[in-house]
Amino acid sequence: MLKNTMFKQIKLNVGKKIRQSTVYSDMNRQNRFETLVKAYSSDLYRFAFWLCNNHSIADDLVQDTFLRAWKALDKLEDEKKAKAWLITILRRENARRFERKQLELVDIEDVIVEDQLNLGPEQSLDKQQFYQAIAKLEIDYRDPLLLQVLGGFKTAEIAEILELNLNTVNTRLFRAKGQLKSLLHKEYHLSLHNNS
Repeated sequence: MLKNTMFKQIKLNVGKKIRQSTVYSDMNRQNRFETLVKAYSSDLYRFAFWLCNNHSIADDLVQDTFLRAWKALDKLEDEKKAKAWLITILRRENARRFERKQLELVDIEDVIVEDQLNLGPEQSLDKQQFYQAIAKLEIDYRDPLLLQVLGGFKTAEIAEILELNLNTVNTRLFRAKGQLKSLLHKEYHLSLHNNS
């Protein structure tokens, strides 16, 4: 009798998909998420800091990004696109930050970027001028440039992240580099003339 019952149970399970236990699938999900955090947290932080120029806000942006990523982890089908997916979430989180509260406006020329390295006075001035020049770029040009320089993304990946045509991204990158060069050249000549 016991043998017949076992045979019937085996017969019922043939052809059916065996469901994974929830604990097992949660473990896989947790491992996937931890892998993403380890692999991309420093890249996300670096990009977030460039967007907001504030360490605590950058930390919050990265944390909010990973929170949203955890909730939508099942939507990430291609692990190769994880970095672009996370950068897109981070950019949207940064946009939400402006939707939530009205920020005090500050003149861009009055903003001093924190220097994290012990550079000499000339190097510090050059670095500050570079940051200020990037900050002066229009957002349409600044974002693709930062994604390429800081994120290490290829133009096709930038097009996907920003939801733009590839030709548009190439044009914006070309113009961003030209504007940056012009701004730095202008700043450099001004500082040279002021020092003489």
